[in-house]
Amino acid sequence: MKRRFLSEVTGALLAVIGSTVPALAEPDAVKLFADNCAACHGADRLGGQGPALLPENLGRLMGPRAAAVIADGRTATQMPGFGAKLDKDEIAALAAYISTPLPQVPSWGSAEIAASRIIHASAPPLDRPRFDADPLNLFVVVEAGDHHATILDGDRFEPLARFPTRFALHGGPKFTPDGRFVFFMSRDGWVSKYDLWTLTMLSEVRAGLNSRNIAISRDGKHIAVANYLPHSLVILSTEDLSVEKTFEAKDRQGHSSRVSAIYQAPPRDSFIAALKDVPEIWEIATDPNAPPVYAGLVHSHEKGMIEALPSSQGLFALRRIETPEPLDDFFFDPPYRNLIGSARDGKAIVVNLTVGRDIKQLDMPGLPHLGSGISWTWNGRPVMATPHLKEGKISVLDMQDWSLIKVIDTPGPGFFMRSHENTPYAWTDGMLGAKKDTLSIIDKRSLEIVRTVTPEPNKTAAHVEFDKDGRHALVSIWENDGALVIYDAATFVEVKRIPMSRPSGKYNVWNKINFSDGTSH
Repeated sequence: MKRRFLSEVTGALLAVIGSTVPALAEPDAVKLFADNCAACHGADRLGGQGPALLPENLGRLMGPRAAAVIADGRTATQMPGFGAKLDKDEIAALAAYISTPLPQVPSWGSAEIAASRIIHASAPPLDRPRFDADPLNLFVVVEAGDHHATILDGDRFEPLARFPTRFALHGGPKFTPDGRFVFFMSRDGWVSKYDLWTLTMLSEVRAGLNSRNIAISRDGKHIAVANYLPHSLVILSTEDLSVEKTFEAKDRQGHSSRVSAIYQAPPRDSFIAALKDVPEIWEIATDPNAPPVYAGLVHSHEKGMIEALPSSQGLFALRRIETPEPLDDFFFDPPYRNLIGSARDGKAIVVNLTVGRDIKQLDMPGLPHLGSGISWTWNGRPVMATPHLKEGKISVLDMQDWSLIKVIDTPGPGFFMRSHENTPYAWTDGMLGAKKDTLSIIDKRSLEIVRTVTPEPNKTAAHVEFDKDGRHALVSIWENDGALVIYDAATFVEVKRIPMSRPSGKYNVWNKINFSDGTSH
């Protein structure tokens, strides 16, 4: 009885004490952001001197990773560390805040894009570059570790220039047909124009808030930007990055969609857009004399017999191609008559762009990375091969009937596959599995792995690119203290190693402007 009484008294005293001590207040993330982050990243989190801080833009840099950056800063950037100023709970609150989507997608249309344009310099008229190197055998190397790019001489393998880029470049740079100008795009929508002949940044514009990739037209006059935020497709002039056209991404019924990718289709003189959330593919003409597009039924397409009104025609005419479900991650056959895209249920769907409908469905489990596929001729037949993101295998398809020729087992799931028309070998990584340090080399004639290469044990090896003639293969050690490793493409012997900060991708001018069979388009 006495023990029970004491327990009740103690409980009552604790309750009284607890009621008189104020609870510790949760950190005010909004105020913390305004006081410490808004000056660089914008009060609306849409970016300024620093990148946009939205979950769509940060990608995997959220939660503990975001907290680590807030506390420690970012090497080789203007981002300072706040670990000495803010306590652990305040840093966690900030990390959670920037990982929260905005309650409403802000407006970012033609007026906002135009207002963001920055002109750094003008391009002088030149007959040749201002350096002694083959301008068509240059590499543009994106160093994601400290947000820089290096221009590399592809003959001597010596850097010509290194310069800072926007935060988190995404989707691969694109080149004008003559190879003089290269365009970069950052995840938060900045498009930058760089002059490879003078090694000078010329201009920049923010075409979206969260962007996926860019594509350049066959004549080099227009550049298209695929946006997640807002849901739009923006076309800019390559001359001065002014806005030429903005498409609001909606299907025929008015359902809004993210634009997950944009591609150039040179033989068709058009752009092809992938829509993430609706079952449509868009084809946008880049020919000023493009024929009319008819959205409805046409009685007869015979000359003089068409009894319908065109929905659009000429430059930027929009053609909608309906698909069974939303498709993503496209690969095109070399004539650009067909594309194959990933569906969400382990299927891939082939669409004939000429007739404007799907013609075949394939079971392709393991999430094939079709956008990283390559093509070549095997036994007189056009074939394509693609790695899988969730399984250690390469699928080889016949592009005449889209049948599966062979599945090649690899040491682990990979992201990239590359080759060149002048080499009998294709290189693929295993960067998404336990054997992330090992590249597999496949003989394109026998469809067998004939060699593996490990540039550095226990460090991620990825993204092979060949030089102009296919004599050398360049491999990234995908680490902040990484390197570019150059191999002899015939003997697989290492030729040179150049230290770099997480060289996430390298792009050869000749291969890109000539749409080499072994590189991504």
